[in-house]
Amino acid sequence: MRSALECLTVLGEPTTSWKATRRAVTRAAILDAAWEVARADGIAGLTLRAVADRVGMRAPSLYSHFASKLDIYDAMFGQAWQAYDEELAALELPDEPREVLRALARTFVDFALADLPRYQLMDQRVIADFTPSPENYAPAVRVLERFRSAYARIVGEVRDDDVDLFIVMLSGLIGTQWSNDPGGTRYVRQVDRLVDMLADEFGLPVPARLSQGERS
Repeated sequence: MRSALECLTVLGEPTTSWKATRRAVTRAAILDAAWEVARADGIAGLTLRAVADRVGMRAPSLYSHFASKLDIYDAMFGQAWQAYDEELAALELPDEPREVLRALARTFVDFALADLPRYQLMDQRVIADFTPSPENYAPAVRVLERFRSAYARIVGEVRDDDVDLFIVMLSGLIGTQWSNDPGGTRYVRQVDRLVDMLADEFGLPVPARLSQGERS
């Protein structure tokens, strides 16, 4: 006689595990399709019908995986910030304080300019009634803490106003680049110059190479 575990096994794997795996794969496919729709029609143009069509499902079937379209946005938000959190975690920061700020700025600017719908969902309120869940907001919090930790390493004290100013600077640069020169470099090429201006405001020491007129 088979054991209870054997009776729940299909091809050597517990049925419950197989179902969970299949569900996870389906959710991932739905989210991949949602990003495709967002890139084709805009993040605000995402519809359940368009997503369902891309995965070969009927729109009502999506509700067995996501409670609503906002639930899909929520998962996409978490995916986006998780991807950036992983990129930031892998970043090897230099020793010189200004270069630390430059590296942090360049990394986020490059990430933001690589994918407009992703950036809009991450950092702009383009979906009026969307608020991320605590679970999917957590990666964004980790990113902020990584920045605060890096900033504390170079200045010794984290000032909220400095963090806010850094965020405002990057958001303005990214928004202007997307709005006025998408795909170009007109504004993004100013990132190092802006960082140096900010570093002056923060009172960070000027390296010898910059004090000798080599500022970019």
